[in-house]
This record gives sequence, structure tokens and C-alpha cells, in this order.
Amino acid sequence: MSDIPCQSEPGVQVSQRRSIKILDPRLANQIAAGEVVERPASVVKELIENAIDAGSTRIEVDIESGGARLIRIRDDGSGIGEEDLPLALSRHATSKILSLEELEGVASLGFRGEALASISSVSRLELTSNVEQDPQGGWRVVAEGRRMEPRVTPAPHPRGTSVAVRDLFFNTPARRKFLRTEKTEFNHVEEAFRRQALSRFDIGWTLRHNQKTIHQLPVARDDHAVERRLASLLGKNFLDNALTLDIATGSLRLWGWVGLPTHSRAQADQQYFFVNGRVVRDRLVAHAIRQAYRDVLFNGRHPVFVLYLDVDPTVVDVNVHPTKHEVRFRDGRMVHDFLFSSLHRALGEARAGHQDGQHPGQQASTDTDGLDVDPETGEIREPAPQGGNPGRHPSRQQPSWQQQPMALHPRRDEGEGGVTPDRVRAFMDGYRKLHPDHEDSLLTPQPGGPGAGGLAAGTAQAERHSPTPRTWPDAGGEASESPAGVGGASLTSSTPEVMPEDDATQAPPLGYAIAQLHGIYILAQSAQGLVLVDMHAAHERIVYERMKTQVHGGALDAQPLLVPVSLAVSAAEVETAEREREAFTRLGVELDTAGPETLLVRQVPALLADADVEPLVREMLSDLERYGRSDRIEAHINELLSTMACHGSVRANRQLTIAEMNALLRDMERTERSGQCNHGRPTWTQMSLKDLDRLFLRGQ
Repeated sequence: MSDIPCQSEPGVQVSQRRSIKILDPRLANQIAAGEVVERPASVVKELIENAIDAGSTRIEVDIESGGARLIRIRDDGSGIGEEDLPLALSRHATSKILSLEELEGVASLGFRGEALASISSVSRLELTSNVEQDPQGGWRVVAEGRRMEPRVTPAPHPRGTSVAVRDLFFNTPARRKFLRTEKTEFNHVEEAFRRQALSRFDIGWTLRHNQKTIHQLPVARDDHAVERRLASLLGKNFLDNALTLDIATGSLRLWGWVGLPTHSRAQADQQYFFVNGRVVRDRLVAHAIRQAYRDVLFNGRHPVFVLYLDVDPTVVDVNVHPTKHEVRFRDGRMVHDFLFSSLHRALGEARAGHQDGQHPGQQASTDTDGLDVDPETGEIREPAPQGGNPGRHPSRQQPSWQQQPMALHPRRDEGEGGVTPDRVRAFMDGYRKLHPDHEDSLLTPQPGGPGAGGLAAGTAQAERHSPTPRTWPDAGGEASESPAGVGGASLTSSTPEVMPEDDATQAPPLGYAIAQLHGIYILAQSAQGLVLVDMHAAHERIVYERMKTQVHGGALDAQPLLVPVSLAVSAAEVETAEREREAFTRLGVELDTAGPETLLVRQVPALLADADVEPLVREMLSDLERYGRSDRIEAHINELLSTMACHGSVRANRQLTIAEMNALLRDMERTERSGQCNHGRPTWTQMSLKDLDRLFLRGQ
């Protein structure tokens, strides 16, 4: 035996030889409670999960004093029989798994058998249950935070279970001192309730605080009821600014709602992700979603989403942490790529003004990376549900793509994120050398005064989608000729577009331009009302997307380094580099192993020849090891392309002709993510005729 210090008096350490003993059950439960029971919200989560596993169709939650005084959960599930009640409060006692095989494919929310024992060790707990329909046939068991033999007594109760937790942490004063104010604790309880209510639409939910009903959510049996629940829990604007997803490939199915980039929040407080009905907070999932929102989210903002991933339970491990918030996927790379590609595609289809997400004039492709796409319309078909928990009703109503107004923030400084004017000039020089055939069509400054330079492009596609031509009169009353191009937005149009006089509904989604306001905004008349476009922000996105397509269209050109860069790394990173050699080569990076903990960088993408190679490669190694993929190279190049697009887009006070404005509107309708500029700012907004009538009190 070793000498183990012990504390005989406060502040006094003595050395005493102790023998090894099994911990007292009460002390062991209180230690476990430190992991499972953090605050009242933790108790609510654990008890609600037990109620869901019992097959309940109605769950009621009553809270007093933020949960410190009382937490009562009542359900109408299968209940607990009299013979099982003595074990119900024992540690590691559960009816949900019986073998290792069942653990590896567990489908229930709870399975560890620790929650009730942990909660009862730090509170006064009373459990009443009945497995029969007879309300007089119930039984009660009580525990008060101390070691005692459970005593079962008769108690009237309808079918189901009620658990009352009183005086939380009454016997652990140190833990009770960590509780916050009543309002703060209840906010955490409400958030835990919200997560569970979003996980199961086939269950009716009630939440009360101090005898006041906060949420009354009936069972959602159809899409309209689902939308009412979402509006009640997340706000009525959520669905108006969200895209509906339902995508399946192989054994994976992703469905739910993702918010438009313009409907973002300052905090990550409306992000809900469920794996087989279990709410999780996983780094791999978070990374995939952040990547999907890159280039469309304003700096410092967070997306909103309610997403459900259905996957074979045998390929996901939920036994990672006692709180069960974390999961581990057997093939993390596959899951990451599926989430990223699905969300990236959905956000890319959110073109300005389109309600169906269809690119005008675009030929639908059948190569959809496992997605089921209609060959005629190009829309993603919604596959039939593939298993999963019951009661899930993803909305089938197509959302509106109208961008909602938001506060405009100052543009990021050009030097932010390591992008400097010198680096941009060097990048542009390198681009011209590597793509001399694009110099005239992509990087030629256009007339129009200082700052009016752009990225010119052909007009054949714009002409194909123009309606019956008609010459628009210019400001002086004369017919305007075909205007000169204004950059990569295909603003040159030989056939100016017209507003149909007989049927306004024939207008394209963003309508037809009617005027330019202060040299900054384009005013257009659509079938719905008035469209207002920030011409620089819109043109910036169009130019940026075209440059990305050209640069990333094939393999990136690589440039050998005159002097290889030596990196001191760990043995694990060397192993990752060797394992992912093909991925590095595809991105234009060549790595050689020079020792057990040394790597040599011999070549990099030619467009990044002047970049700092060492941190870039280290970040790629970290991403590949953690998430199974890395887009650091693409992100670094895209950052430079974004700055180039900003400098090369039409500037304020550039006077555009009507034809040029219409060409810009049509390109917005064809370009992915054209609802936001490269910095995440909105590019357009719309006011309906009803909004205008309300503004001027017409019909009041």
C-alpha cells in the first residue's frame, strides 16, 4: 500500500495508510451525479428521455423556482410495474439493454441506468407509476438523498409515470451555491424542453413554471401542425426564412430546415441537430455546417437550423459521454461529406428571386452525388422516409426565397484575414500567367470612370434567356443602343428586356429594371411588387462565383518550391500526411517524409506561391485528422478571389442603362448564392404590393 494523504481537519494534510474499499453506494451515486446532474435542466432532460423511451404520447413538465424547488414530469407511457420499482432507483439498473450486441445498436435515448440513481442521491425524489388503465392500481417509491431500502407503497395513478424531484442539491450545499437566478435556471430548463419538443412531433408537450403555462404543444399530425410548433418554439419568422430539406443517399437521410444566410443570429442559440432523434452537439457536424455556410454568412453571425440525421444505429456510437450529447460515427468522413454536400447544394440553389430553386435555362443534371433529381425540372425529389423514429413530419411546403431586410454592416477591411493589396496584385499577376486565355474575357477593366472596372464575359447565355426584345428609352428619351459590358455579370445585352404590358405575371422572378437610385440601387418591378437590388453586392457575388468555377474547374496548377519548407510535426501528423497523400496531391501540395517527425513541402498551388505555407499545411493536417477532409487550400484561394471580385465589380455612382440593369438581374437569377454578397450582406430585398398599400394606407 502507498501512503495516501488525507484530510483530518480543514486545511490540515496528514499521511495515513488506507486499504482499498468499494465506495459507499450513496457516495458513488453522488459522484455520478456530478456528471449527469449539472443543474435543473439536466434533470428535465434525463426524465423526459425516460418518458419518451416509455412510448408516451403526452408529456407534462411542471417547474417551480426555476427547478430548484420542484421538477415534476408526468407521462402516459408504459409505466413501471410493482416488481420493478425497488430497482428503479438503483444504479446501473435498466430495461433498455441486456447485452453488448444491444448496446452497439441501441435505439433508445437512455441506456446507462444512472439517471434516476444520480438524481435521487442529490434530491428528494418520488416516483409513482402504473402499468394498468385502472387509476387505483398505481405504486409509489421514495428516496431522499441517503442510503435507504426502497419502500414501495400503493398510490392511485393513471397509466404512465410521474416523477417529482424536490429540493435539488439540498444535501450538497456546495453544488446548490452554483445555481444561478431563478430566471436563468428556467431559461436552461425551457431550452432543454425545446430540444425535446423538436425531437418528436408525435408527442404532445406542456411546460408550466410556477403554475403558469409557458408552452402548450399538441401532437403535430400534419405539416401545418409541425409549422405551428416550429413557430411557437423558434419564432414565426423562422419558416419564412428557412429552406426545407429531405435528402437521402444510401443509409443516410437528412431532413429538416436550414435558415437562409440573411436570417442569422449573433449567437448560436437556434442550432438543433438530431441523430436518430437524439439531440447532439458534435464537432464533426458543426464543422460540416460551418463549411456549408462559408461565403454566404456575415462575419460573426451564426446560422439557424433544425436538422435530423437518420442513420443505421449500428454505425453510430452514442456511448461516448454520460450526458449522451456526443456521438462517434464509424465513418465520420462519409457523414461529414454528406452533410456538407447536402447543405452546400441547398444553399447554392437559393438563387435570388426563385421559389423553386431552379436555375433558369439550366439543363438539369442527373449527376447529383446520390441525390434523386427530377430530370425535367431539376428539383430534388423527396425520398420516402427510411425508418427512423415515428412522428416526424418534415414540411412539404416550398419556402419563399424572398430575402428579408436586415441591417447593413460596414464591409470588412480589405486587409482582414491576411488579404492585403500586395497579395491581391501578386495573385492577379499569377492568374494572368496561368490563364492567358481568360485575361481578355475575365480581367479586362471596363470604361465608366474610376472604380468601374469589372470582369467582362460573353453575352450568349443572357441573350438566350431574354424575352421578346424591345428597345428601352434612355433618360434623354432616345432609344438606347447595346451598352458596353460592365464586368463578369454579363451586363452586355444586345436585346434589352421589356415588361409585358398584358400580363405582369410573365415577368422573371426579379422583374424588370425601371430606374437606378443614387447610383447604388436598382429598382425593378416584379409580379409581386418592388424589388430593390444593391448592384455592387450583387455583381460581386456573380463575379466571385464565376471566378471560382474557372479556378476550381480542374486540377489546381502546382509550382515546385525552389527551397522545400521543412515542418517539425508529430508522428501522428506524419502518418496522416502519408495516408492522405492523394488528397494533398489533388490540391496541388506535395509532401515528403524526411524523418519520423519531419515533413518537407516541395510544391504548392501556383496561385498561392507567395502564401505562408507552414500554417496552411498544419491546418490541413489538423482538419484531415479530425474531420477526414480539408478545404484550407480552396478557402485560401477563395479568400483572394473574393477580394478580387470586390475590386472588380461595378462601383457606386456607375450609371447603368436599363439593359445593363436587366442583364444584372438575369445573372442574379442564374447565379448560386446570389442572395448574399461574398461578405454575407444581402444583395436584394422586396416589397409586395400589400406592403406598399399598407405603407400608404390604401384600402384602409
